[in-house]
Amino acid sequence: MNKLKSKNGSVSITSVQGKLLIRLPRKVSNGKQQVIYCGLSDTPFYRKQVQLICWDIEADIENLTLDCTLERYKDALRSIREPQQLIKPSAPDLLEIWIKYAEFKKSSVSQAYYHETLMGNSFKTIQKLPTKALNQQAALKIRDSLLKTRSSDTTKRLLTQFNACCNWAVKSGMIADNPFNGLSRDIKGLKADWQSIDPFTHFESLAIIEAFRKHPKYSGYANFIEMLFLTGMRLGEAIALQWHHINLESSEILINESFDRKFGRKYTTKTGISRKFPCNQQLRDFLIKLRSQNYQSDALLFPSPVNGQVIKLKHFHNVWKGYQPSKKYDVQGIIPELVDKGLVARYRKPYNIRHTFITNCLEKGIPVSQISRWVGNSPEIIYKHYSGIINTCEVPEL
Repeated sequence: MNKLKSKNGSVSITSVQGKLLIRLPRKVSNGKQQVIYCGLSDTPFYRKQVQLICWDIEADIENLTLDCTLERYKDALRSIREPQQLIKPSAPDLLEIWIKYAEFKKSSVSQAYYHETLMGNSFKTIQKLPTKALNQQAALKIRDSLLKTRSSDTTKRLLTQFNACCNWAVKSGMIADNPFNGLSRDIKGLKADWQSIDPFTHFESLAIIEAFRKHPKYSGYANFIEMLFLTGMRLGEAIALQWHHINLESSEILINESFDRKFGRKYTTKTGISRKFPCNQQLRDFLIKLRSQNYQSDALLFPSPVNGQVIKLKHFHNVWKGYQPSKKYDVQGIIPELVDKGLVARYRKPYNIRHTFITNCLEKGIPVSQISRWVGNSPEIIYKHYSGIINTCEVPEL
């Protein structure tokens, strides 16, 4: 019997007579051992797929959303087994090509993108498609199925991914033609233009920071919120910050890691590129005040106010937006409460803090090339998505 080493209380994978099992921690069933029989052989490929399900179970336990019947997880296992029960056609199908394509892309994309998109969401979508054959009729059936079950934006994105995958397969000599060529052109996806970017005003920003700082239960998020406003970091990048990333002598912050929201582990940044963020006096004073005299270099700058460990984005979003713990009542989030008080004009997602920072930089006349180095976006992205929302631009006079 081979058992994957795991920390106490975590979900683990066990192999019995060459077959994989999932063992749940005893704490979820009053001390009793619960086991899910996977019905899968103990191979590296199946271990990876079962590990994804284990991470989902751990996340559900953490968020108190565990399906105690275990049916949700058994369904996920069935979706892995069923494609293997089909008789393989002589030509490779989309699932086979996709696995090879993902492996090819692995070295050129971030670890988070590989696990969460290539071998995560997109892989699971392909498993559930009505057909995986690679011909024109099958591609049209896949397109129509996606349009019925997904948004037009998601459908367009998936078809674009399948097209790129099959282009690679044609060049690699695996298939003769690409049946997805041109299928996404006539699908209108959502435009990621300036209308989707809604920065906070200066007074709204201060009101949000103050509301978190004065909150009786979740004031521990206040420093995290203020850091986001001061730097425009992505949420995962700020969560991953440790004190060895901070150099107060050179007044720089090294941003080279990001915490993945789904799998709860560190990866490289979204773009896979490290960057250094310069500290102005306000940010420097903030960090000096934040750092304790006996700090540890590997300690997190922003530990969770819940347990002192890594911030769980699920919980943070609940505090920000609000949530419904039961059908009988709702828990109002901090931002909706500020909206009710008239201190914030309308509800906006946390990512708009990043939009706020970039917009403020543009309005202060900071060159786009400099902003892109600070925030880890390309100048083209900033020009495309932010140039239309600057409020201070006026027609010049002669």
